[in-house]
Amino acid sequence: METVGHRNETEIGQSIKVLLVDDHEMVRIGLAAVLDTEDGIEVVGEASNGFDGIRLAQAYKPDVVLMDLVMDGMDGVETTRKILELYPDCKVIVLTSYLDDSKLYPVIEAGAFSYLLKTSRANEIADAIRAAARGQSVLESQVAAKMMNRFRQPQQTAAKAHEQLTEREMDVLKLVAQGKSNQEVADELFIGIKTVKFHVTNIFSKLGVDDRTQAAIYAHKHGLAE
Repeated sequence: METVGHRNETEIGQSIKVLLVDDHEMVRIGLAAVLDTEDGIEVVGEASNGFDGIRLAQAYKPDVVLMDLVMDGMDGVETTRKILELYPDCKVIVLTSYLDDSKLYPVIEAGAFSYLLKTSRANEIADAIRAAARGQSVLESQVAAKMMNRFRQPQQTAAKAHEQLTEREMDVLKLVAQGKSNQEVADELFIGIKTVKFHVTNIFSKLGVDDRTQAAIYAHKHGLAE
């Protein structure tokens, strides 16, 4: 689902072009309505998933993308990476409800420029868009604190990485190592496929791996696939 053509008529030709990528329709409607009242900001399109986000980015070449993280099909991390591969000058502002490490660090590594929570006030989001257009990053205070703490702490050794996994993540990793698909994992553990994807993303982040193959190799190497 998408909507295009939101414009601030007083700033035509000078506005910061913004693309919204979020799988919640009411969030997109609310953001578009608020941002349309802001001077110098033009919402050029809305996408409900990562695939449409990439397509609309190609069509409208936005200056700034407001990016959700948890979406079906292609999550915000991969969508961010692919948009920035196409348009390195675009600024991606993460706007999410999540503050956990498994979401924060991968999307920052993918190239996200700023990171805001959905509890942010409308004027804070608008200010972050303007700051991004000027080349200035904005980080939620909790995000900045987490990043500073990470740099202060010694890195975990690879041999101990799996000790960070929760019991449920260990269950998911075992099934992934057995070659099961997300749907098969969901069926066996009696959980939703979106929950499986959430756990898989966490596992990748905690183990420091990039895909299911690497996760499976890690599991077999450390005797976690039995």
